Amino acid sequence: MNSSDTRSETTAVDEGMIRRVVEAALLASPQPLTTAQLAALFGDDNAVQAGEVQQAITALQADSAERGVELVEVSSGYRFQVRADVHPLVSRLWTERQTKYTRATLETLALIAYRQPITRGEIEQIRGVGINANMIKALEEREWIRVIGHRDVPGRPELFGTTKGFLDYFGIKSLDQLPPLAEINDLPELEPQFPFEMTPPAVANAALADELMPGDDASNDTNNEAGDDAEPEIRND
Repeated sequence: MNSSDTRSETTAVDEGMIRRVVEAALLASPQPLTTAQLAALFGDDNAVQAGEVQQAITALQADSAERGVELVEVSSGYRFQVRADVHPLVSRLWTERQTKYTRATLETLALIAYRQPITRGEIEQIRGVGINANMIKALEEREWIRVIGHRDVPGRPELFGTTKGFLDYFGIKSLDQLPPLAEINDLPELEPQFPFEMTPPAVANAALADELMPGDDASNDTNNEAGDDAEPEIRND
């Protein structure tokens, strides 16, 4: 059987159906999906290529230009998410109290994001204080950082870097899309708060600088080193 016979046996799918399936899949999936994953939904008998899925995505992005949700590409693929301008109101649906990270944890995360690969000792040298082991463990359990190698020095300390999960959470495709450090205010002066308890499609498309917002309780982060390096407030769900 030649290639022309094979193509003739495939079932054609019209553009409207492709768009409907792509939209439904992205709304139903708790995780971002790639064009290849979306094309695979049509099975081997359907002549749907990644390029056709990409056309459907482009059309859906145009359709949602004036809506409260947007279709964006992040590191792991495409997803629908609530637009940043309406997110403060929509987030009222999640009544559970948002978990806060200490300033020390956010400083550590920012150093890993901007200086990776970086060792724990280098982080401590920059911050001028020791790091609680639970802080690193918490970021690893969150799947925001991981060990990506070892420094070729005595002791071979672990090198930390960020993950695709980190990029996905902040709604960016690559580290190149992180805001320049000049756009982030003096980090030690921040008392930030991260909203963690959100379903993935509803995460606002905010860059790291937008997420580093003042908290509503200054007492959660003290200016002494013991307070800075206290164990981060992380709930084990």
